[in-house]
Amino acid sequence: MSITTKALPLVAALAAAFSAGSAFAQETVKIGFTGPLSGGAALYGKNVVNGMEMAIKEINAAGLEVAGKKVKLELVALDDKYAPAEAAINARRLVQQYQSPAVFVPHSGGIYAMQAFNEQEKFIVMAYSSTPKITETGNKLTIRIPPTFNSYIEPFTSYEMKKFGKKVGMLPGDHEYAKNWTQLFGPAWEKAGGTIASNNPMSYNRSADFYSGVSRVLAEKPDVLFVGGPSEPTALVVKQARELGFKGGFLIMDQAKLDEMAKVTGGLAPLEGSIGVLPVSYDERVGPKTFAAAYRKAYGADKDPTTESSYNYTLTHALAGAMKLAGTTTDAAAIRAKIGEALTKMPTDTNAGGFKGVDAVGGTIVDPLVATVEGGKIKPVNLSDLAK
Repeated sequence: MSITTKALPLVAALAAAFSAGSAFAQETVKIGFTGPLSGGAALYGKNVVNGMEMAIKEINAAGLEVAGKKVKLELVALDDKYAPAEAAINARRLVQQYQSPAVFVPHSGGIYAMQAFNEQEKFIVMAYSSTPKITETGNKLTIRIPPTFNSYIEPFTSYEMKKFGKKVGMLPGDHEYAKNWTQLFGPAWEKAGGTIASNNPMSYNRSADFYSGVSRVLAEKPDVLFVGGPSEPTALVVKQARELGFKGGFLIMDQAKLDEMAKVTGGLAPLEGSIGVLPVSYDERVGPKTFAAAYRKAYGADKDPTTESSYNYTLTHALAGAMKLAGTTTDAAAIRAKIGEALTKMPTDTNAGGFKGVDAVGGTIVDPLVATVEGGKIKPVNLSDLAK
């Protein structure tokens, strides 16, 4: 059946409309997250999600174009309750159902579980954990976001020994990250001339009462307590130690944040003599200051951002930049290869972590800042100064 002359204008109009619609067509790319959004580590997971959400909103508002096509990013966040097996299930769902080219995960157990198959299933593990083993495996589709924690152990040990003494009581979490920290910390403490009074791992994610475990360790009269896990349960351990009469210092793993802990302990006074990583709110560099202001605007004037938020915000921006540089939203290897370059080209005010690139094994290059609590105040300090 032929088209009549009268119908031609309508056909032309429809064709033009279709053509215009195609020109403004937008590809949606799902960025995956699996982490704890319930249980004792829920705040930790939410901090990561907040940073990612902020970055995605900024990227979409500015407009992302990859290989001549407009791209919209969308976050798909799944709760794994801090369980490695659940993280693996979530990752497969994110890749198979949502075609996510990258999955952010903030715990080492989940990272290891995903590294068992991510190269075969061709997605990037955006690993938020400072465990050195993450990049020692040789996995070519992994980016380790924070610096490794082994850089903290010697200067943290030196500080606490000089200030309080050489007898340490160990009260770490029992999750994979805390086990890795403990395996390196214990021998390092003894090598520095210290003694380990006791070692009592506890379930930071499933318990809110640590009195019996803390009491057992304090019975050995330690000078220093080694603690660490998500901020809220770590703070409860500190609070209960003080309530039981502990007067010494706290050597705090980098997962816990001093400003978040202070909200649980009732201020900084119970944290006197602690050493840990520097909270974002106390970082005077341009990137962190800009991010902190934007974070409070997005989530509330009383909401202080954490390193989880700022680092994952920066790496979400870097992931988008890498897609643009690689000219693809689907080729995980090509995107992974460009993340380091994307970090080096990132504007200073967007680089909330002060990243300088990615090293040969997939770890970010960054100079971490740490802090002590002295006189009821958080005091920024350089790592190199602590060992003097």
